[in-house]
Amino acid sequence: MTRAMDLARTIADAVLYEGYLLYPYRASATKNRLRWQWGVLMPPSFTDGGEHPDSWAELVVVPDPDAVLHVRPRFLQLQERVAEVADGAGHRAVPSVTVAGREHTTWDEAVEREIDVVLRLADLIGADTRVPFEVDDGEDVEMIGGGARLVRRRYALTGELTLRADLVPPGLLRLRVHVRNTSAWEQPGSARNDALRHALIAAHVLLSVSAGGFLSLVDPPDWAVAAAGGCRNERTWPVLMGRPGRSDTVLCAPIILYDHPEIAEQSHGDMFDGTEIDELLTLRTMTLTDEEKRQVRATDARAAGLLDRVEGLSASTLEALHGTMRHSEPDAGGVPSTGEPPSSDPGCVLVGGAQVGTGSRVRLRPSRGADAQDMFLAGRVAEVRTVLSDVDGGVHLAVTLEDDEAADLLAECGLYRYFGPEEVEPL
Repeated sequence: MTRAMDLARTIADAVLYEGYLLYPYRASATKNRLRWQWGVLMPPSFTDGGEHPDSWAELVVVPDPDAVLHVRPRFLQLQERVAEVADGAGHRAVPSVTVAGREHTTWDEAVEREIDVVLRLADLIGADTRVPFEVDDGEDVEMIGGGARLVRRRYALTGELTLRADLVPPGLLRLRVHVRNTSAWEQPGSARNDALRHALIAAHVLLSVSAGGFLSLVDPPDWAVAAAGGCRNERTWPVLMGRPGRSDTVLCAPIILYDHPEIAEQSHGDMFDGTEIDELLTLRTMTLTDEEKRQVRATDARAAGLLDRVEGLSASTLEALHGTMRHSEPDAGGVPSTGEPPSSDPGCVLVGGAQVGTGSRVRLRPSRGADAQDMFLAGRVAEVRTVLSDVDGGVHLAVTLEDDEAADLLAECGLYRYFGPEEVEPL
């Protein structure tokens, strides 16, 4: 089970550092003055701003009497880094200090934390199992020369993990995983930045079972739709991990993902924004001025590493970021099957026994409700400009209206209306 979780670590780490620091990766940027956007579980005493102390996930499990459940909550603990200089009374905090030509700023870093819990799944049925956890406080001092120093402080955290499983038809288990920040911190009227020192940041949970498996909540099998539909998830989103077909590991993330998420092999490293485009962020990072790069390095060690990585990219790595052509073998007929015998023309699809392809005239019979405006096109005559297929095997006819004076101009610009083969009548 540990191996299954380790295989999911790249995705979990991307979630852990999602929004940690955003382009242009310097403390002076406005977007980096309000940090920690996702998965923040505040101390219970902080109620300002709509953030909460807990999250919970419910999942459907195909049970096995001998199954063992491995639960791994993960989060960041804020680490306050303060630059200090010596004075007559000792040391005093300053926004930044420069020693030997290198600037050091006051900044909030983070330390990774995770808790491992292993339980028999059968022991969770019908009763709450509570597992308290705690993270110690601490202070480290780094002397940087000239009487200056960096002081890193962490504040104690406490939390509780509550697990429960209940039997649901047809012979399944609904597993509930509740994570709560229980840190005893009381400072009425304090700002969010103060409360963050006592928060579980970017909190998420990895789950793995030794036998049986989890069912997708995104696309459950027909016989488990009711069980999946009864699951309630608050501030977290469970998805299956690993390659398609694997069901032993789940990530409960504070952002919405699809089942079996992957990090693209072309990605050269974490950009702290896993939902963004690596090429865009890489090229933008390369445009930073020398002064901006100096500020990046002074802000955060992880940001400095990102900058070093971008500056060291090879031409081939940059080219790979631009895009990758992938060729798939189409079904006979050149497009996915529509339920009729394949067309003899690879650029056509059979509709009602007739071949429909580029240049075909069809009458529109919208039925899928893909666009509310389709109702105004019913009965109109259109010209098929091309036949397309999507990654899910669907067929789409790209058309322009025959009586539209701008039809040729729209076609030149690649602007079409799209309909399925079942929504047209060949003429």
